[in-house]
Amino acid sequence: MKTDLISYYKDSPEGRDAEAILRSCVHCGFCTATCPTYQELNDERDGPRGRIYLIKQLLEGGEVTEKTRTHLDRCLTCRSCETTCPSGVKYGRLIDFGRAEIEKKLDRPLNEKLMRWGLRMVLPYPKRFGPLLKVGQVFRPILPQAIKVKMPPKRAATSLWPAKRHDRVMLALAGCAQPSATPNTNISTARVLDKLGITLVEESKAGCCGAVSYHLAAHDEGLDFMRRNIDAWWPAVEAGAEAIVMTASGCGAMVQDYGHALRYDAAYAEKAQKISEITKDISEILIAEDLTKLSVNTSSDKPQGKVAVHCPCTLQHAMQQGGAVDEVLQRVGFELTKTKDKHLCCGSAGTYSILQPEMSQKLLSNKLEALTGDNPDRIVTSNVGCQLHLETKAKVPVEHWIELLDN
Repeated sequence: MKTDLISYYKDSPEGRDAEAILRSCVHCGFCTATCPTYQELNDERDGPRGRIYLIKQLLEGGEVTEKTRTHLDRCLTCRSCETTCPSGVKYGRLIDFGRAEIEKKLDRPLNEKLMRWGLRMVLPYPKRFGPLLKVGQVFRPILPQAIKVKMPPKRAATSLWPAKRHDRVMLALAGCAQPSATPNTNISTARVLDKLGITLVEESKAGCCGAVSYHLAAHDEGLDFMRRNIDAWWPAVEAGAEAIVMTASGCGAMVQDYGHALRYDAAYAEKAQKISEITKDISEILIAEDLTKLSVNTSSDKPQGKVAVHCPCTLQHAMQQGGAVDEVLQRVGFELTKTKDKHLCCGSAGTYSILQPEMSQKLLSNKLEALTGDNPDRIVTSNVGCQLHLETKAKVPVEHWIELLDN
């Protein structure tokens, strides 16, 4: 794609990076075939190619309007287009840059600004999100239906973190929403790894991965979260920790991008790249291990049933681990159901389900239909946001898949 950026962008390293991404696009349109919003709206501006043109117009000094922002806001950042693109266009990085630049040029309505500010001030902070979630769960029966359906059910930790210490050590990210909303996820991960002779350690000072702020165009705020996590992990990394294990693929996709996000930070660029390189989803970790100790307990009083696997966009398109969960579950003996349209987003997409509820609900209905055609007894996924979103309408239990192995 030919470009003619204005000097403001042409003279900045970030602008030149964006220009390189723009130029890699060859207008082929393959991306539109796998874009969830384009499939629903049939509007070129609501597909990757159209949004690329809108960002190009912005960087070349063209007019930027409310409509421009609306079409960029509707993007899920699912990155399905990246998996489809034959030219390797780094669309996810371009859309983040374009959104941040539009925020500088256009003032949002007050209600939208307050909503986005509120999300950034609550979700990334467990000590804020946790108590608010508990209050909501207490009053859930009397809440309006629109809020009640989004309120996760109360879950308590049903097991303890294993105390055994092994020579092999890996690190975990506690995250922000996950400790309160699905407290068993990391505990189950630690227990599973313990059976394989691996100690999982949560560094207390490592919190939100930075994705909430970064994807809401508050880049500096997001980068601060990234630096804090790097500082928290670095001593253990230097001491020989093998990997940083991700149990929320949304966080995994962000942490794997730390090297890029902090590439111009002289103090953190090298460390950030190292962190990105050793960050892996728990499915990728387990694929490389001997899983005989995790075989399904067929004599259990609790029948295992058929399992439908939902692979989050962040796991298959960003982390490039599509099919990894299926492989692990099949190796240990679970029966998996057939599902359709695996490449399409469920509509959760971080804060998308809150900010774009109408489109999110359409995609949720489509995804549940695709997941349940073979009558599964349960649905499993790899990301807390997807898990909470799917269970709002699912007729069967929705769990993080690692809990199936903790038996």
